[in-house]
Amino acid sequence: MAKRKAQRPARKKKTRRSAKWRSDQKLPKDAVTLVVLLRPRDGQDYLLEAELRALLTPTRKEDGCLRYDLHRSVEGPSAFLLHEIWETRAQHTAHTKTDHFLRWNARKDALLASREVGFWKQIG
Repeated sequence: MAKRKAQRPARKKKTRRSAKWRSDQKLPKDAVTLVVLLRPRDGQDYLLEAELRALLTPTRKEDGCLRYDLHRSVEGPSAFLLHEIWETRAQHTAHTKTDHFLRWNARKDALLASREVGFWKQIG
């Protein structure tokens, strides 16, 4: 008689997490958009990109994070742009106290030649 293979428990299907916010929707009243332009020190662009990529997943899982996107310049000198949307300014402040942000904050000065930060509110 042939041995019967033990059945494995059924795997849960991976479901795509529904978006918290769609780009065609109006933002919540207290939402803030943060635009950060980062320019790397000479020779640091790949290390900077790696550090910024490491922020994406944990930040996107945070309460209040509606959008957290990283862009790289396709023209001119190397530059990165973070486009963030938070439900409230307080939730962004809480983000700056997370382990992954504090790790980034400790390393950024060695990687950056310049950084420009601006908070924005949707008006239409």
